[in-house]
Amino acid sequence: MENKHIELNGIPAAPGLAHGEIVIIQQVDLDVPEFEISDFDEEIARLDRAIEISLNDLRLIKARVKANAKSDEAEIFEAHQMFLQDEALVGKAKTHIKSGINAEKAWMTAVNHFASMMESIPDPTLSSRAVDIRDVGKRVLAHLLGKSLGRKELIRPSIIVGIDLTPSDTASLDRDLVLGFCTAEGGPTSHTAILAKSFGLPAVVGLGDRLLDFPEGTTFLIDGNVGSVIANPSEESQQMFINREVKTKAEFELARDAAQKPAVTGDGDRVEVVANIGGVEDAPLGIIYGAEGVGLFRTEFLYLGRDSLPTEEEQVRAYCEVFKHYAGLPFVVRTLDIGGDKVIPYLDLPQELNPFLGWRGVRMLDGMRDIFMAQFRALLQAGEIEKVDLRIMVPMVSGLQEIFAVKQLMAEAKDSLRSEGKPCKEDAQFGIMVEVPSAALLADRLAKHVDFFSIGTNDLTQYTLAVDRTNRKVSHLANPLNPAVLRLIKLTIDSAHAEGKWVGLCGELAGEPMAAPILVGFRLDEFSMSPVSVPLIKQVMQKLHRNECAKFAETVLQLSTQQEVVDACHDFLVERDLINK
Repeated sequence: MENKHIELNGIPAAPGLAHGEIVIIQQVDLDVPEFEISDFDEEIARLDRAIEISLNDLRLIKARVKANAKSDEAEIFEAHQMFLQDEALVGKAKTHIKSGINAEKAWMTAVNHFASMMESIPDPTLSSRAVDIRDVGKRVLAHLLGKSLGRKELIRPSIIVGIDLTPSDTASLDRDLVLGFCTAEGGPTSHTAILAKSFGLPAVVGLGDRLLDFPEGTTFLIDGNVGSVIANPSEESQQMFINREVKTKAEFELARDAAQKPAVTGDGDRVEVVANIGGVEDAPLGIIYGAEGVGLFRTEFLYLGRDSLPTEEEQVRAYCEVFKHYAGLPFVVRTLDIGGDKVIPYLDLPQELNPFLGWRGVRMLDGMRDIFMAQFRALLQAGEIEKVDLRIMVPMVSGLQEIFAVKQLMAEAKDSLRSEGKPCKEDAQFGIMVEVPSAALLADRLAKHVDFFSIGTNDLTQYTLAVDRTNRKVSHLANPLNPAVLRLIKLTIDSAHAEGKWVGLCGELAGEPMAAPILVGFRLDEFSMSPVSVPLIKQVMQKLHRNECAKFAETVLQLSTQQEVVDACHDFLVERDLINK
């Protein structure tokens, strides 16, 4: 490619700025042979040996990454070990072998089946896990073929470039020599994004195939805040960028240091700032970024990308793997939320014309009670084993009868564990997500029967405004700063406080600095957000005062349009030097 200034635009995956020369991580291509077999037992034995060797690889990689990086990103390889021990995945491969298919072909057929299932899920956090399945599948395939996946050794500080980096691609990287990440493919919840956030480094993904045309050694300027990359910059533009980079890094370090302290407003009022997490991989990120617990743990990862339900024992192990990072801290778990945009093929769920308004969340209790019972039992056991401050909430509640039904189920789960002599978190709190407008409007009645509310502003916004946020034609209308949504949030908080109950908010609004003055003014108790947003929100909190925010929030509630609200929030933050004009 010609050596001239070129700008590429992608998806911002991890914030920050970085400049340097690029190193390209090349994917190792492995052909999958296919041939007839007669000795089924020998092929199964070959597969078992390759899996066992791969498990040993992963144990060694995890130990090395922990020793070298001194960070919990090594837990990614714990998830990979779980994939290799998944009975559904391994069992499907062995079934293929018994039908006469060789181990390599049988294994990759099973891997591709499960990866494709994950990729078909509209939820980007869950669909991005397909990369992990394919990565661990490739590791086993390499051992079956007697080939090496290879390792990239860095010799100088570099920006890492690739198609879509996998955990295996990055396991051997010396984090002290990594400046940032750029990938042609991938999304904001990909492994690259997770790794970059845990490293505290910028990343831009989804840059397209043109990214791969640049030779190693090309100078890049990457802006993870907006998702832009400049290749071959002029000396003048590079120096201006470096000046920005130095200033930004200093500001972020101050925010990250502050994030390790409790979140307190400028007038000394305590606010709880916690993390949203979606699985074993990203569990450590909350602690790394200063979260004081977890406000939303999505449990769907355990049920998706497989051919059968997870057993109660599997669930206990998985929850313990996540809970262990948060011993003694508040930990809010959302029970299984399938239906809508999350499809589980092996449950044979009915096709629905409007699944977002259909049989999903808590509504599935009537028909899938055993599934929910197993999950409650697993959560109560793991919560007691790892000593977290467990708080269980159910999604899609629209009225009181659903609360009574789930509370009865939770009571039965506790009774059964006691009778069996198993661990049981007796003091686990019970709450509901407020994401259906009727729940917000009935909050004064519902608050009498729960320990807490957690407001899910993503769904509450789309249901209140009748906007499908996955529809590009109308998604711009789904703004939680719409006055109608804000009024429902205020009503929910006031109703809960009147009954002495606490309220969290786990939608994207919680991590938005523009919304912080309003939510503080509403006296929201808990802000739950993406881990990487924690330092900034804690920094913003330190310059806010409750009474001043309360007056501002009352003013905002009198506004008529979301643009008026946005403008008012912007002016409020500018006046206090919290954002630039």
